[in-house]
Amino acid sequence: MMAVVTTGNGGYDKLSYQQVPTPTPGPGEVLLRVLAAGVNNTEINTRLGWYSASVKSDTRASADAFDDSAENAADAEDGGWNGATPFPLIQGTDCCGEVVALGAPGEEGANASVTADLLGKRVLVRACMRTRGFDHWDSVWMASDFDGAFAQFVKVPASEVFPVDCDWSDEELATIPCAYGTAENMLHRAGVSAGDRVLVTGASGGVGSAVVQLAKRRGAHVTAVAGSAKHEAIRALGADRLLDRDDDLLASLGESSIDVAVDNVAGKGFGGVLEVLDRGGRYVSSGAIAGPVVELDMRKLYLKDVRLIGSTAWDEPIFPDLIGYIERGEIRPLLARTFPLAQIVEAQQAFLEKQHVGNFVLLPPPLD
Repeated sequence: MMAVVTTGNGGYDKLSYQQVPTPTPGPGEVLLRVLAAGVNNTEINTRLGWYSASVKSDTRASADAFDDSAENAADAEDGGWNGATPFPLIQGTDCCGEVVALGAPGEEGANASVTADLLGKRVLVRACMRTRGFDHWDSVWMASDFDGAFAQFVKVPASEVFPVDCDWSDEELATIPCAYGTAENMLHRAGVSAGDRVLVTGASGGVGSAVVQLAKRRGAHVTAVAGSAKHEAIRALGADRLLDRDDDLLASLGESSIDVAVDNVAGKGFGGVLEVLDRGGRYVSSGAIAGPVVELDMRKLYLKDVRLIGSTAWDEPIFPDLIGYIERGEIRPLLARTFPLAQIVEAQQAFLEKQHVGNFVLLPPPLD
């Protein structure tokens, strides 16, 4: 099969479009023909080794620091989700696929999920897999810990595939798993409910635009922060108020005006987000696209009884709930653009320009 193999930490020269063996599903696994695969920050961050504690800059600055013509990056021992990334690796966290082969049923538990009725089904893959169950924090991620969907085929545990019955295109479905799973997990962790005043930074990105939709679905009042050129698109998703990225949050919103801040931007704007949180407010994050190192005034944390909530491993109801939202027509996809899989470099370069609203998707070549 054809696949994009990431050979190590570094620049775009680490992305090799090549022929590799088609995987064979083992006990408890299924083989998917990849129909479409989404593009996310996480693939770029993993290739750059951005999750390493030694990295202080934002993703774009880290990407610009690499000279693609040189071997100038050593593998980062803590650069992936769970330590060192197992290069060479096929990335691709978002997968819409068709089940084309079944492994042996396995013995018990998740391994028993291989059933004949899965064959031929169009499915989404739950990329975050809680390996010891939802009572433990242990997790592995497709495309960070084992091969993912930037290929014509991928094998995954049968327990992590979810058939979906809807009229969306393959490309539209591929926008969902990582962005919407991450967004829904943050809202779930923060306990967002009807009437909550929610601030969403980075609202035009894949996760941010998903947060806007999903928060409105819960009945929240949403203030979204994005570049002014993207305001109409974000308003169409249901945002009640729009602010520009350069606006002063405190001057625009006032102190104690927000119940929940969903902030995947961080960087120098972190302090302003805390300023507008109400007493007992909740700050939740699953990323830091403007930079991972922030300045925290501890007085704003403890005097306001603020709760800081990290969100990475998805909780049990997240993915089944998303499938239900899709099938009931409660959310809609935001497909910004598609690229052939072979054009992954062009896709990631355009992704980092942040001129789009929603998600980019890669399409594998047709089968011979």
